[in-house]
Amino acid sequence: MFPTLKDIAKRRRQLGLKQSELAKAAGVSQSLIAKLEAGTIESSYTKVKTIFDVLERFEFKTKVQTEKLVHKEVISAQKNQPISEVVKIMEENGISQIPIFDGKQPVGCISEKAILHQILAGQDLEEISKQHAEIIMEEALPQINEDAPLSLISSLLQSYSAVLVAKKGEIIGIITKADLLRML
Repeated sequence: MFPTLKDIAKRRRQLGLKQSELAKAAGVSQSLIAKLEAGTIESSYTKVKTIFDVLERFEFKTKVQTEKLVHKEVISAQKNQPISEVVKIMEENGISQIPIFDGKQPVGCISEKAILHQILAGQDLEEISKQHAEIIMEEALPQINEDAPLSLISSLLQSYSAVLVAKKGEIIGIITKADLLRML
C-alpha cells in the first residue's frame, strides 16, 4: 500500500525532524512541507516521491545507528536477589547500573549511586548486603520499541542512565549513555 500525504507528518515526527530539516534534505520549501501535512495543497508526484525517499533514508540511517547501540544481552537481576549478589553481577560485568526484573518483567533498576546512598545513610553493610534488590531499587528504566528513532533514545538518555529495548512486549536489549557516546 502506498503512503498517504498524512504519513509525511507522522514519519517526520517519529524521526524527530523539523519541517525545515526535511524540506532542506528534500530540496523543497518548508512551506510546501507544511501545506502537504495540513492537506491544503496537492503537489507533483516527483516532489512527494522525493520527500518520501528522504524520509526512508533517514529511517534507514536511524535504524542502522540504533542497531549499533543495542546490547542484545541484558544483564539483570531478580527483585528477590540479595544486594550482595546484585553487586557481584555488576562488578563481574563492569556495569554501574542493572535492571531489576520480576520474572521477565522489568520492575526497577539499581545503580551504584543507590547502593552508595544506603551506605552513606549509615545503614549496616551486612544488613544492606542481605536486603532484597526490591528494597532499594529505583524506578524501572524506560522501554522503547526496537525501531525507536535515535532522537527519542538520546532524549531519554538525558534523564535516565539506560533504556530497555522491547520487541512485542519482550525485552531484547539495552542501550546506555556510554553506548550513545561510543557513536561519536
